[in-house]
Amino acid sequence: MYQTMAQAKIKLAIFDLDGTLLDTIEDLGRACNFALKACGCPERKMEEYNRLVGRGIYNLFRSALPEDRRSEQMVMKMKSFFIPYYNEHKTDFTRPYAGIPEMLEKIERHGIALAVASNKYQEGTEALVKRFFGERKFTGILGQRDGMPIKPDPEIVREIERKYGQIRPDEVIYSGDSDVDMETGRNAGVVTAGVLWGFRSREELIAHHPDMLCSSPEELAETVIGWGNNDNNI
Repeated sequence: MYQTMAQAKIKLAIFDLDGTLLDTIEDLGRACNFALKACGCPERKMEEYNRLVGRGIYNLFRSALPEDRRSEQMVMKMKSFFIPYYNEHKTDFTRPYAGIPEMLEKIERHGIALAVASNKYQEGTEALVKRFFGERKFTGILGQRDGMPIKPDPEIVREIERKYGQIRPDEVIYSGDSDVDMETGRNAGVVTAGVLWGFRSREELIAHHPDMLCSSPEELAETVIGWGNNDNNI
């Protein structure tokens, strides 16, 4: 974690979904391999998906396809197989990371609003949040939607801020596990927290200059709640 000057108290905590709140990699990888096989393409090794996910499903398909088959027609064909399969199997292996439900409960109990901003398609984002965190109240649950920019464009964060109401960027924290998440938070001008339990490496996060790194959900909860205190020593 980093030493920094105290800032305003956090009022809104926005989270990435895949690799931050939920360990989704097995179900994502299996669904993508199903689509690749259905399209007559070789499947990817499961460990490759840690690097391929996080930039929306269309970019996932482009990256997973062989280089000589990365046409928009093939991307849409991949989608036609991936979405029905993933909708049916999205919770076969997916689970919250240890400590995540307790983290959300603790942050909410301290009067801080919760939200999710993901590059997962909207239907999947909403379904997973409601399945695993349905008891929590979220200001916004936003995913990839046709016609809307995806992260690292900051619009998804700004849309959630508008849903919340009057709020300054330094009263908002965005937490995620990837370079895309850190860029999203920086582009939106909000506080950024890199989480070390997700799909990407510490080195990747450090290279994108988060305001803090957190090694556990408990540490992230304490940081969010304590941010802005005069004795904050992050």
